[in-house]
Amino acid sequence: MNNQRKTVIENRNFDEERALYGSVNTDVINCTFAGPADGESVLKECRGVNVAGCSFSLRYPLWHVENFNLTDCKMDELTRAALWYSKNGYIGKSTLGGIKALRECRGVTLENSNIVSPEFGWRCDKVTMNDCSVTSEYFMFESKNLRLKNVNFTGKYSFQYVKNAVIEDSDFSTKDAFWHSKNVTVKNTRLKGEYLGWYSEGLTLINCVISGTQPLCYCKNLKLIDCRTEGCDLSFEYSDVKADIIGEVLSVKNPKSGKIVADGYGKIIFADNNVPCKGKVIKRS
Repeated sequence: MNNQRKTVIENRNFDEERALYGSVNTDVINCTFAGPADGESVLKECRGVNVAGCSFSLRYPLWHVENFNLTDCKMDELTRAALWYSKNGYIGKSTLGGIKALRECRGVTLENSNIVSPEFGWRCDKVTMNDCSVTSEYFMFESKNLRLKNVNFTGKYSFQYVKNAVIEDSDFSTKDAFWHSKNVTVKNTRLKGEYLGWYSEGLTLINCVISGTQPLCYCKNLKLIDCRTEGCDLSFEYSDVKADIIGEVLSVKNPKSGKIVADGYGKIIFADNNVPCKGKVIKRS
């Protein structure tokens, strides 16, 4: 049993290097991390810290932190690489505004937060996001074991090389999403953008709306269940696919294997293929 007395640090300003380095069992409340000393790594190597109502404008504030809570906090665009190598944490009602805000972290939950951070979430494990808005590029690159619900995302190159993810009730406006992903399920989500899901393996889309040119090509074990498409041309090229689509598909080109069922097609193209393409394209009667 840990009987260590809790330390409370409140209404302070810190700008020096490693200002609260190695703090344990500490509440940090209504503090500001900014100033002329421009110090880095203010909360590095902390354990059991509760950070609430704080504002950050210094680089690398929470590296190698374990068992943390970050609530009602604001990190501006100068708070670069905010959380790296940290684990077992909660982020709620906060704004993360610096590049590379989360990297190689494990067991982190984010809720009701706003994220504007290029290269957010690289190589993380067991990240949960609920009710968040995100603007990023290369979002969640090479991460695994993700669960996202009610996430509004804008950006490019999202979920590349992601493994084992479940995404629900979300809205994504994103180019080149899910490239090389494995074992990803997306439910009740709008997916808007070009070149969706190329080279994915085990991608399952359920009750989704898909829009944009040339989606879902070069896929393995691709499944679409009760999905709709908008402006999707040259779809499914060289993919192994099982698809049940509500409404019409603008065009389908060279599905490698499997079966596509829809209410109609603008064009069905079997031409200029470099591999045998035997996928069945069926109009629902």
